[in-house]
Amino acid sequence: MYTHKKDVITKGKPLSETGKALILIHGRGATAQSILDLANYLPVQDFTLYAPQATNNSWYPYSFMAPEAQNQPALDSALEQLDELVKSILGQGVKSEDLYFGGFSQGACLTSEYTSRHARKYGGILIFTGGLIGEKVDPTRYKGDFAGTPVLITTGDPDPHVPVSRVEETVNVMEKLGAIITKKIYPGRPHTILQEELDLASQLIASPENG
Repeated sequence: MYTHKKDVITKGKPLSETGKALILIHGRGATAQSILDLANYLPVQDFTLYAPQATNNSWYPYSFMAPEAQNQPALDSALEQLDELVKSILGQGVKSEDLYFGGFSQGACLTSEYTSRHARKYGGILIFTGGLIGEKVDPTRYKGDFAGTPVLITTGDPDPHVPVSRVEETVNVMEKLGAIITKKIYPGRPHTILQEELDLASQLIASPENG
């Protein structure tokens, strides 16, 4: 088992110029650089981008639906690394409503888990094929108020890693915390991100209330 060493790649203009940040979280076996490439398809020219790198290219060793103890201490370490990054960004004067998150697969699971444990008014959350972490969803661990934060959550049906039932449970928890959810389930879609998903993500980021 492992803990994650602090390793974050940044891209774009300095935060002091943009005042807006997007944290992108890569999937299992991928890299911070690969998820940053996703930003080329999103309207984020006026954002400062951050992509943390998982030690061993994986945030936790087993399925996100394995008993949680099997994924420790890596999972807690990943959540802690994300929390440190968020606190660092907010500590530089960025408002939480100007902070955005996006993740794919294992990174999407981490994104939904972290933001739901720390619900507040964020700019937007992009969950590309992921859901809350644990053998069962425990609603008592999720606290705060998303206060109308827009959330895009997508998956394939079936997906080899993320069952639709867990996406539905995730939507339920996040809505109860005050998120405004756009859910898209694509029949027969492989484990990837479609152009339509990127278009929806771009609409969320570029919506007038987020301007």
